[in-house]
Amino acid sequence: MKKHINKQILSLAIPNILTNLSVPLLSSVDTAVVGHLDKVYYLGAIAIGSMIFNFIYWGFGFLRMGTTGLTSQAFGQKSEKEISLNLFHPLLFAIAAGIVLILSQYFIEQFAFHIVNASAEVELYAKEYFYIRIYAAPATLAIYVFHGWFLGMQNARYPMIILITVNVLNIIFNLLFIYQLDMKSDGVALGTVVAQYSGLLISIFLFSRYYRKYLKYFLLSNILNIGRIKKFFKVNSDIFIRTLALVFVFSFFTAESAIYGDDILAANTILIQLWIILAFSVDGFAFAAESLVGKFVGAKDKFNLILSVKHIFAWGIGFGIFFTILFIWWGEQIIPIYTNNETVISLALSFLFWVVISQVINSVSFIWDGIYIGAIATSAMRNSMVLSTLLVFLPTYFILKDSIGNNALWLALVLFMTARAVFLTLFAKKHIFNKI
Repeated sequence: MKKHINKQILSLAIPNILTNLSVPLLSSVDTAVVGHLDKVYYLGAIAIGSMIFNFIYWGFGFLRMGTTGLTSQAFGQKSEKEISLNLFHPLLFAIAAGIVLILSQYFIEQFAFHIVNASAEVELYAKEYFYIRIYAAPATLAIYVFHGWFLGMQNARYPMIILITVNVLNIIFNLLFIYQLDMKSDGVALGTVVAQYSGLLISIFLFSRYYRKYLKYFLLSNILNIGRIKKFFKVNSDIFIRTLALVFVFSFFTAESAIYGDDILAANTILIQLWIILAFSVDGFAFAAESLVGKFVGAKDKFNLILSVKHIFAWGIGFGIFFTILFIWWGEQIIPIYTNNETVISLALSFLFWVVISQVINSVSFIWDGIYIGAIATSAMRNSMVLSTLLVFLPTYFILKDSIGNNALWLALVLFMTARAVFLTLFAKKHIFNKI
């Protein structure tokens, strides 16, 4: 039985790990390419521009997470109609939301740069980046839905094909636009737009070729069912609030980094890339948890639910230990890959300690996220995130910022992740294991 569970976990986790690692690979290539341009403010512009889109797109992360949880439970119940509508509802919402974002771009830009305090050069190129990349919004959000739906169908290969292709194309276009067309941060934005629409076309092709039978449920009467729409928004509103709090924390981190100057902003940007590498690696197991936990909850199989949770935690914490060792031994060799600016390298090394000590803590939080999403225990996820933000992250930073500066930002971030792990562990018995 243990071998069977591990086989299911790895069959879902390995494609997800490969998929997820292509994301920090892309951001790392972007950081490395822009970090070697002649001015450090190009790197700051990418950091600020990406922060804005992280805030937007992570806010819509429910389109992937909610879709995975609902679809995996429908898969466990063997309901074709529910499976189908768990794709069509969020997909229509995603396209509409993407169009609204494009139409609202001026107001988004005005609000974002009103609250971000960066140098004039960073702000200039960040705005240029923003006004190009915003046109990828419909494709980006639609890909979220396809990704979540395929995972809910216990299919991790198609998201791997889609996202790796998107990110490889993104790297190719970025290198082409920067080195061949002499573009700067605007080349990174344009590369993202072209790659995202390529990914949407691939998603539609894979669905139409291998899941065509579900199109028979694409009926107006099904899609406009009030009960289903209420369920969709109830689940996803909890995930939205949870994700908004998470995005706020990381956006606040970037915005406050900019206050300490372009060099600190650049150093923190590089260290966050290392942080993200672990996040996307362990998220492979978190995504496996979404698929398996949802399936076992839908099938009311408590034995395999508990067994899968134990084994997924073992894998996730093992990865956290691996990255802790990696950054201890190789941190000094990894950081210069991102930039040749000696000041930025020196600053990044001085704060590397925070990344090292956070790896196992982060692993626990990420795995719990996947478990709660699969169980559709979204209200508990929301509460743990809000409590960690308001009671831990913000007080820690504001109390200590005047005395320890940038270290206060990192300490607040580490304690925030610790609090999330503790709250989710405490809530698990009621919201996960007693659901069946």
